[in-house]
Amino acid sequence: MSKKVGILGGTFDPIHIGHLFLAENAYCQFGLDTVLIMPTGNPPHKTDKEVTDKMHRNKMVQLAIEDNGHLKLSLFEQERGGFIYTADTLTLLCENNPDCEYYFIVGGDSLAYMDKWYKPEVIFAHATILAAIRDDIDSEAVEIIAEDLKRRFGAKIEFLRTPEIGVSSSLVRDRVKECRSIKYYVPKDVEKYIYNNRLYKR
Repeated sequence: MSKKVGILGGTFDPIHIGHLFLAENAYCQFGLDTVLIMPTGNPPHKTDKEVTDKMHRNKMVQLAIEDNGHLKLSLFEQERGGFIYTADTLTLLCENNPDCEYYFIVGGDSLAYMDKWYKPEVIFAHATILAAIRDDIDSEAVEIIAEDLKRRFGAKIEFLRTPEIGVSSSLVRDRVKECRSIKYYVPKDVEKYIYNNRLYKR
């Protein structure tokens, strides 16, 4: 029987409770065996100056998930050189792990432009897309987009129901810069790490 593996990618700069809700809900709702938290290495849409050093981002992910056995830090993308594209990541993962079935987690609003991603047909061929539907998203509109992607690409798309968590990495960074509390925005150990390493200060 195939192992069901979720993938939640992102810069995680820093990881916050919204990311953790997504990963945990995907694990529970779709009976996944594990969810890989996969920090980006060299994202094509950002420059190095805009992203905190991967050492810090990885450590914050480790701290956030260390008490959850089914969430795993994956450095798969960071160990590759050059720009990192989802299509290439999924292709390599499937080639290297033929016994795994992959579930790629995205925000429901991302479906609207997934057809503009690099090689979308490859992405849809190698993973089931779990599109997170939050309370603030027009689910009917997302369903129309999903049906279009299924028709055009043969995409496998499932809807991941998740509560609206009004937290983003940019919000956390801004609050730190403004000397405002980030308690409960990120796990306690991540909060300590940010302060101890003076991350996101002006």
